[in-house]
Amino acid sequence: MSIQERYNAQLADNRVIPTFLCGHCSSTIPKARIFRNDGENRHDMACHTIGLCSADDCGAVNCLDDAMRKLEQLEKEQQAAG
Repeated sequence: MSIQERYNAQLADNRVIPTFLCGHCSSTIPKARIFRNDGENRHDMACHTIGLCSADDCGAVNCLDDAMRKLEQLEKEQQAAG
């Protein structure tokens, strides 16, 4: 497999602990497999945060930028609600 597809991770709905899901297989992306992409350009991917799916039959590379923005937005809304 020389060409690896890239996916956009999703933020799981209605979770007490923020959980990111693989954009390919919907498996949970563990915190230990989430990396900042500051200047390193890991996996030749133009996004700030990447996550590697740990599912045995997947292993997809995910961009977490949109999911992280959604999480930040939800946190701001919760703070505003008091």
